[in-house]
Amino acid sequence: MTNLSKLLQGKKEGYISLESGEIYKGHLYGAPLTAYGEVVFHTGMTGYQEVMSDPSFCGQIVTFTYPLIGNYGINDIDYESLKPALSGMIVNQLCDKPSHYRSRLTLDEAAKHFGFPILAGVDTRSITQKVRQGGLVYGVLADKPLTPEEVAVYRNNYTEQSSVEHVSRSNAMTYKGEREHIVVIDLGMKHSILQSLLKHGCKVTVVPYRTSIEEIKALQPDGILFSNGPGNPEQLLKYCPQWRKLVEVFPTLGICLGHQVLALMFGAKTERLTFGHRGGNHPVKDLATGKVYMTSQNHGYVVKEETLDLQNLIVSYRNVNDGTVEGMRHVYLPVMSVQFHPESHPGPDDTAHIITNFVELMQSIGAKHYA
Repeated sequence: MTNLSKLLQGKKEGYISLESGEIYKGHLYGAPLTAYGEVVFHTGMTGYQEVMSDPSFCGQIVTFTYPLIGNYGINDIDYESLKPALSGMIVNQLCDKPSHYRSRLTLDEAAKHFGFPILAGVDTRSITQKVRQGGLVYGVLADKPLTPEEVAVYRNNYTEQSSVEHVSRSNAMTYKGEREHIVVIDLGMKHSILQSLLKHGCKVTVVPYRTSIEEIKALQPDGILFSNGPGNPEQLLKYCPQWRKLVEVFPTLGICLGHQVLALMFGAKTERLTFGHRGGNHPVKDLATGKVYMTSQNHGYVVKEETLDLQNLIVSYRNVNDGTVEGMRHVYLPVMSVQFHPESHPGPDDTAHIITNFVELMQSIGAKHYA
């Protein structure tokens, strides 16, 4: 008997039933719950703990393309939020005996603790191909197979609202630093963005996304950062007129969802990608230098380039694979954005200089110098 067979002995059978009719059988781990959500795939070879706890995966069932997940366990330092917001995970092989000196829990134990299910022993390549071909795919992860009609009931009962509402913090919090004061608009911020700013010595105040511009101005920031986050950016359109007033006063950086809402502030539109960019191996070209960087990404929407008002925003980075907009800069304001994650957690740190450049921008220009 193989090690995998021994591992699966006595495990409860589970299924991921897609609304298109496909059903994949495996074994259930983690919390014994039924999970519904958009089925997406992540191409990273490592970083499952960061994916598990990244608020941008709110409401999604994440399929890992790398075949072995959980092999170095779960530690105390790589969480991107206090509690995972994803609906569930699908993996090919789940390691139950991780090996790493920082490991404190297995992935199975972490899933039980945080309350989400894992389906293991599944042909994840087939699911990935289905998502790539079908685009937006919803499914139910449960202990029994479901018909498309039953999956449709889950979708009909699902009330779509701004996912940001579920992951943005409810109270402002300030972190001490001796250098520039940055206010982060929390749309579902990864902890690694905060840590990256703190490493630069910045004072950081993270505020809920509904915080008024009067409250933000009263904090006397040197710059504003719009964070990553989940969901359709156009669900945040009603906040964009007020946010634009901030952007026109303070140096600003937008990351991921923050990049998308920055485009919306200046009249552009966004659209859903066929299957999204999720992983740590996405090549992006800097149009100013011609240099190509490998980047970490996690998004299902993109800025529609043809809707950009070139009197305000121009494209600064472009995706090498599909040509989509990966970054913008304002023509005359100290404002820039990137679709990828310069804090690179998990993923390559090729673009860490972007946050450094933003800190230097605040030092050289600063709201106090041009407001």
